[in-house]
Amino acid sequence: MKPISMLDMLKATRLTTAGKLTQATALLRESIMDSAQHTAAVPTAPSRAADTRCPEPVIDMVPPPQMPGGAQDFLGRLCGRGWPGALAKRTRGDAPSAVPPRAQFEEHVYVDAHGQRAYKLYVPSGYDGQPRPLIVMLHGCTQSPDDFATGTKMNLLAEEQKLLVAYPAQSQLANASKCWNWFNVADQQRDGGEPALIAGITRQIMHDRSVDPERVYVAGLSAGGAAAAIMGMTYPDLYAAIGVHSGLTCGAASDVQSALQAMRQGEAAGIAKRRSSPARAVPTIVFHGDQDKTVNPRNGNQVIAQFSGLAAPLQSDIIRGSAAGGLAYTRAVQFDSDGKPVFEHWVIHGAGHAWSGGSKSGSYTEPRGPDASREMLRFFMEHVQG
Repeated sequence: MKPISMLDMLKATRLTTAGKLTQATALLRESIMDSAQHTAAVPTAPSRAADTRCPEPVIDMVPPPQMPGGAQDFLGRLCGRGWPGALAKRTRGDAPSAVPPRAQFEEHVYVDAHGQRAYKLYVPSGYDGQPRPLIVMLHGCTQSPDDFATGTKMNLLAEEQKLLVAYPAQSQLANASKCWNWFNVADQQRDGGEPALIAGITRQIMHDRSVDPERVYVAGLSAGGAAAAIMGMTYPDLYAAIGVHSGLTCGAASDVQSALQAMRQGEAAGIAKRRSSPARAVPTIVFHGDQDKTVNPRNGNQVIAQFSGLAAPLQSDIIRGSAAGGLAYTRAVQFDSDGKPVFEHWVIHGAGHAWSGGSKSGSYTEPRGPDASREMLRFFMEHVQG
């Protein structure tokens, strides 16, 4: 059940637009409290997420310097006066995505001992029950599965290539801005917190649908990109390869303060030495805009370093080019002895904090860049589990 009814959301939006922030805040707080009471008997995420006095700290997609009032106002948004505004924020692509005839974009809910999360599953019209690859897509802050599907155009590619695509939805009870809680230590562990829920969704789909177990992949944007890195680190036996767009390493932060530092500057010196390595060198493709003011582009380098640490010596190459939309890019590729790319790092010149090559109908997209979705799928299809 959604934490706030659509009617209350619309009322709060109208009140906010009219400048009646106090009334809007009171309405949203009351709606959340009513929802929490109604769902008390339903398995939920850890109780800390249901504390309506102060929701889990939020790492917004908008960097502190760009917010009214600067960093001080940003900290106020973390807990207190600013957070209902984040709840009322909507994105351009929230309307249900168009689905071709005979294709399906199904709504599901996954529940286990760690809590529950809704998710959507795209099943292409050409799905015939034969084992197909599965891509798990983790949205960024303030986004929804529909918005992320629209912005990345991943469903269109899934229809073209006959893939299954899953979009787990972060709950506003877990994070007021629907960010995956990549900066919480409890959500960076195998068999616990959000990684357990995302892995559970993946396995449920593998059980319910015909999925090729050797071709299961995970990708994400921003907070979702950081969550994808966490999934690659904690479940290397489940995901054959990962895609991280404008994200951070697993373990880049352990609280709000270190998260802000990692977003601004990259992970702190010494973290790389203390963090654990993945059980195997998980093939990884990274995209990052060199003008990203929300997540420092240095984080892209660190993601590649984290997952390539266990790899045998690889050949490398630098490829430069320009997308049809006009933005130039630099693509650093590390190949194995067979010439297969194992790690790719795309730097999009002139791009900010947005999905490269995405649709302008979605939020946080840069249509002028190379098609990150198509390139990720190309990269993924070259790798199988094991």
